[in-house]
Amino acid sequence: MSNLLWKSLIVSPAVLGATILVSGTAIASPSSSVEVAPETDVAQQPVILAQKLDQVQRYSNEGNNNIQSQVTSVSQFSDVQPTDWAFQALQSLVERYGCIAGYPNGTYRGNRALTRYEFAAGLNACLDRVNELIATATAEMVTKQDLATLQRLQEEFSAELATLRGRVDALEARTAELEANQFSTTTKLQGEAVFAVSDSFNGVPAGKTVFQDRVRLNLQSSFTGRDMLNTRLTAGNTGGFGEDNIGLPSGETNQTFDIGSTGTNNVVLDKLTYEAPIGPAQVYIAATGGQHSHYAATNNPYFFDKTDGGNGSLSTFSSENPIYRIGGGSGIAVNVPFGQGGGILKPSSVTLGYLASEANDPNAGDGLFEGDYAALGQLNFNVGNRIALAATYVHGYHGAGSTLFDSGLGLTNRGGLPVGVVGTNAANNLTSTTGSSSNSYGISAAFKPSNRISVSGFVSYHDITGFGAGDDYEAWSYGMGVALPDFGKRGNVLGIFGGAQPYSFNNAASNDIPYQVEGFYKYQVSENISVTPGVIWLPNIGQSNNSEDVFIGTLRTTFSF
Repeated sequence: MSNLLWKSLIVSPAVLGATILVSGTAIASPSSSVEVAPETDVAQQPVILAQKLDQVQRYSNEGNNNIQSQVTSVSQFSDVQPTDWAFQALQSLVERYGCIAGYPNGTYRGNRALTRYEFAAGLNACLDRVNELIATATAEMVTKQDLATLQRLQEEFSAELATLRGRVDALEARTAELEANQFSTTTKLQGEAVFAVSDSFNGVPAGKTVFQDRVRLNLQSSFTGRDMLNTRLTAGNTGGFGEDNIGLPSGETNQTFDIGSTGTNNVVLDKLTYEAPIGPAQVYIAATGGQHSHYAATNNPYFFDKTDGGNGSLSTFSSENPIYRIGGGSGIAVNVPFGQGGGILKPSSVTLGYLASEANDPNAGDGLFEGDYAALGQLNFNVGNRIALAATYVHGYHGAGSTLFDSGLGLTNRGGLPVGVVGTNAANNLTSTTGSSSNSYGISAAFKPSNRISVSGFVSYHDITGFGAGDDYEAWSYGMGVALPDFGKRGNVLGIFGGAQPYSFNNAASNDIPYQVEGFYKYQVSENISVTPGVIWLPNIGQSNNSEDVFIGTLRTTFSF
């Protein structure tokens, strides 16, 4: 067979044209043979209708983009020279058969490898050209020798040609089905469901085993391919154990799936944001549910989960620097890059943001600028390929009855008292009856010495000034974690995080530091299911060493789709 092919390529320009047409035929490209196969990329992606359709569209576009109009001279190819051994054969194909095409950039790429399927597809295309010549009364241009050679080649590659036809038919059928059932041409549906079994040992309350859930559906719409409109629906019945050693509401025991839960599985629209580039900058606009961690780099890999909080750490404290929990809601932010990345300093950025939690309220003392707000400024540095640093400043205004680390959510306990997302009561409770302002400073850093280990940490200082007498206080927080990605299996994560939850000395009944240590192991059951057992240890809860050490055990199962 190889002898026959070699002779055919030398004798017949029409046969050589089969290899040339491979470059310009969609079904003949190397990627097409992979894309069309039933058990390749399509099966490897998450089973989401929009993603399947995207793949089919990418395949279709690839073929369209690679086709070049018929050339009239071989000199149109920039990579074909008169000194090439096949130059005369290529020139003959152009002049005699018009059976040659190349890539849109004017190249022929004659040195690339050729598979049997590609040759079969090119052969089929050249046969169509020969039939066209016969039909247009130019049969004298096709010799009997050419026809005999093409007939033998067609017989030799009959199996490959039949397979290609079957694959194309299957692809067309799949495309038609996807187009008929697609959710939207611009929107993808993503979701996350969290099942969590938790128990608290010691503390208030103690010995309460609960089985809770939280579900989020996120509609991601893109209109230009570079922008993103996020519309998120949330329902859940979760709630933290939430009381300190004297029975007051506390954010110390909150876990990530507690945040944003509706408590009764009622469905709410808890996030509506839009992100788009404007020149070199990336702009973030939040109509509701905006968070600083949505647009600012937290530098806490494997503990922080930007999407839905069901795949990182268990506790809100281990997830991110508490400085990002100050304020939230509606507003705008922008990331401006700087640095070329040619030296040790890789591309970095300046981040500015403003979020107001009462932006929708037209009453006096509320609104976008008169109500509670938090303005953030941050410098992000990437040093080399393994170190990331961020210096953060947040200025906030907080009305009476609010908490410092509230994420703009206005959380309350079952008794209706305000409670923070993270931290002790002393750090959260703004005692001023006329409002308070805060100035917070934070540093976050991450270091990845290898692909198998990541070290990250943060420290934050908060200076709160009340507008009444004796309402001033200070708060601190710090922590560090070590994560081992792909521990035991690809996708798994073993994480340990320890530090001090946000605490305050000068407005607290007791001054012991509320440490926390968390250990968890995320086991990736499949691409869409993970199981995370973990334990959270809280000594000195409520900033009191007279309290019993609290242990919270959790088994979290996360379904992503």
